[in-house]
Amino acid sequence: MWEVTVDKDKCDGDEECVDVCPVDVFEMVDGKADPVNAEECLGCESCVEVCEAEAITVEEV
Repeated sequence: MWEVTVDKDKCDGDEECVDVCPVDVFEMVDGKADPVNAEECLGCESCVEVCEAEAITVEEV
């Protein structure tokens, strides 16, 4: 299982994580990425790689 966290203060709302995630973990809420389907995370860290703001962390729990 994976824990997905978005630092809302760092998130610039460019939606790259939304576009790249193969299992639709993220949705945009109030202009920021929100891991609304975090339980679906595969741990691929594609979102971490595309996030230029370094706002996303993915940790195995």
